[in-house]
Amino acid sequence: MRLALVAALLLTSATASAAWVQGTGIAMIDNGNVEAARAEARNAALRDAALQYEAHVASQDTMENGVLTDSRLTVASQARARRVRVIEEHRSGNLLRLTLEADMSASQQCEARDAARLSKRVAVTGFPILDTDHTRMGRVSDAGEVLPQKLQVELSEAGGLDILNATQVQMFPDLLNAPTQQRFDNSLTNVIQVARELDVQFVVTGVIRDMRMSDPEAWGTSILDRMQRGLGMANQERQFVADLMVYDGFSGSPVYQKRFVTSAKWDTDMTEKTGFGSSAFDRTEYGKAVARTVEEMSRAVSRALACQPFMTRITRVEGQQVYLASGATSGLRPGDELQLYRSYRFFDSLDATPELRDADISMTVNHVYPDFSSGLMPQVGGINNLQRDDIAIIW
Repeated sequence: MRLALVAALLLTSATASAAWVQGTGIAMIDNGNVEAARAEARNAALRDAALQYEAHVASQDTMENGVLTDSRLTVASQARARRVRVIEEHRSGNLLRLTLEADMSASQQCEARDAARLSKRVAVTGFPILDTDHTRMGRVSDAGEVLPQKLQVELSEAGGLDILNATQVQMFPDLLNAPTQQRFDNSLTNVIQVARELDVQFVVTGVIRDMRMSDPEAWGTSILDRMQRGLGMANQERQFVADLMVYDGFSGSPVYQKRFVTSAKWDTDMTEKTGFGSSAFDRTEYGKAVARTVEEMSRAVSRALACQPFMTRITRVEGQQVYLASGATSGLRPGDELQLYRSYRFFDSLDATPELRDADISMTVNHVYPDFSSGLMPQVGGINNLQRDDIAIIW
């Protein structure tokens, strides 16, 4: 009979808000490589500061037949540094000692680490309407383009993402089955192709499934019908149902999917041609409900992508020099380190999702331009067979 007893103790700093914390790290200088030792000491100092700010201590004891056979103690921290300044650097022989101050804050539950400061490139495509008959009242057939435009505005105002307008792109040839009509590898048919053409990391798309009037008979033309509407006795509710999907542009796999549903009173004249994007539409109770739904969509997309790493394509490899399809617009800057991954496709399934394999090598950015950047890796690219269309990642 084996019994495992687990006890966890959470120790947190008394300061819940951000605070400047001092940390110290020591590293060995190997073969005169001071830069590598400095980087190692800096990481050690950051770990020291993080543990001082917020430490999680967990102990695990394992007992067998009443006898303690194993005891383990784990110390970890989820804090992150927002700003760092070096206070002192001292070298003694082959040892390098570095002391720094870090502006620490508690990490969000599902927040990418270094990738959090970078702007992931996102394309928002059109939202086709499943049944255009639903758009006759108010002539709102422009909803398929205006809705994603409103979503783009919300995402841009929220910040943290580089938004590309692609409302002219339609992702679903078969609206009735969208987004269920996928390939055997669970990826949407043309997401990878669209993402490559637009040079984006993620594709946000959707389908407007319902904009019908709850009670079509309430919109009769008789005098009685008009009186009932005027007295508020008719059911003037209008439905709004839209599916929102977010896809990874490198694999075509779904990252997020949800159906948003709302309804509200269509309080305008039945003959008025308001259009989906007009100020008259926005003033209706229905327009206000749709606006709130778009805000919910924006928050959902932001939360889903906050957990994702930053990924960009390699456009060229020349010796040790690596060129990337992202630059200052995305937030890259000299000194950033990205892990390189090989993108594999198999000859017997060339249309399947590409497989990413860690090349076990990283590059350091040294030149940054608005839309591209370049940097060096420690080995010649041919050794690891790194080439165009492979991937660089910051987690």
